[in-house]
Amino acid sequence: MRRELERQTQRFQNIYGGEVTTYAAQPDPERKPWRKKASLLDQAFQKELQKIESDKSKQTDDD
Repeated sequence: MRRELERQTQRFQNIYGGEVTTYAAQPDPERKPWRKKASLLDQAFQKELQKIESDKSKQTDDD
C-alpha cells in the first residue's frame, strides 16, 4: 500500500506539478474511565445518605 501511495504521489508531482503535504498520524483518543449512570435506586440511596448526614449535623449543632 505504501508503494502505491508513493507511486501516486510521484505521478501527481511529475504530471500535474502539484505539491504534496504529508501529515502526522492522529494519536488515538485517550480513554476515559467508564462511569455508570446512576439508577433510580442509586439516586434514592444517595438522597437517604444526605438526609442522614444532615440530620446528624443538626443533632450535633443542637447539642
